[in-house]
Amino acid sequence: MPYKHLNIANPQTFCQMTIPDQIKSINFAIMETLINYLLQFGHLNQQQIDLVKSKCVIREIKKDEYYQEAGKIPREVIFLTEGIFRICYFNHKGDDITKYFIDENHFVVDINCYNQNIPSSEYAHALTDCKYIVLSKEAMKELSMTIIVWDDIINKITSKGLAEKVNKISIMMAEDATERYLNFFKNFPGLVNRIPLSYLASYLGITQSSLSRIRKNIRN
Repeated sequence: MPYKHLNIANPQTFCQMTIPDQIKSINFAIMETLINYLLQFGHLNQQQIDLVKSKCVIREIKKDEYYQEAGKIPREVIFLTEGIFRICYFNHKGDDITKYFIDENHFVVDINCYNQNIPSSEYAHALTDCKYIVLSKEAMKELSMTIIVWDDIINKITSKGLAEKVNKISIMMAEDATERYLNFFKNFPGLVNRIPLSYLASYLGITQSSLSRIRKNIRN
């Protein structure tokens, strides 16, 4: 079934729907995913929930396309509901370096550049077909001015995101490559088999052949 990460209430009924009704059901499930995530960080009444939904736009991006490119100013915040993004940059030698990965039920934004209205130095590369919800900067400002608890909710989400980012980067502190891989596997078991080995090796700071050898040794 498509959109396996979404909570479609009755899959059998869904399959019997017309295409337009299926799209409505999927879009409803996507919106509910975002709302349920927001409610983990603060209370929103139904009127506020409806306002948030009215400001959201659902978009898709195909595998290997770039959602964000270096040199451009981030002007929106997105919530990833399906797929994986690879956050990367090019070093002074022109090498493509993977910083970390972002999967479903996470916000995606270069927060410092977004807040300071300056160009980002990072790329957001879709490793799979992705579906996400967009909140423009204007929409975020309106929600901030209209919903009293909005800024508090966003601040909590931002703090959580920064902590997770530090955790992803801290994996690289281990000197031994095998330990780095095992730490990644322990912390992100659902990502290991969804990420191409070349990008996982880049993230771990090793060659793809070294990663293949590590995985083979672990299996043995």
